[in-house]
Amino acid sequence: MSEPSAPFAPHLVWTSASMKGGSARFVSITDTTVSLVSTAPSPPGSRIDATFVSAGDVTFRVKIHGSKKREDGLFDLAGRPIDMTRDVRARAEALVAPPASP
Repeated sequence: MSEPSAPFAPHLVWTSASMKGGSARFVSITDTTVSLVSTAPSPPGSRIDATFVSAGDVTFRVKIHGSKKREDGLFDLAGRPIDMTRDVRARAEALVAPPASP
C-alpha cells in the first residue's frame, strides 16, 4: 500500500477529536474500501471524521480496519467509507485517478 516518497500534499484533514489533528491522502477507493496515507495512526475499529482540504464543507467518516507505520513516519490506513454520498465518492475517486494523457 506504500507509495513513493514525495512531498505530502493532503486531500483530507482529520476532524475527529480522537485524532488530534492530522491529514491524509487517498491511495485507492472502491465501493467498500478506502486506502489512505495519514500523518496520524488510528486503531482498528475506530471511526474517524474526514473533511476535504479543497472543500471544508464536504465530510465523511471512515471505519478503520488496519493501521501500519511506514518507514517515512507516515501511516497506511485501510478502512471502509461511512456516510459517503455519490458526490463525495466522485470527488475522492477524482483525487486518485491518474492524470489524463495530453
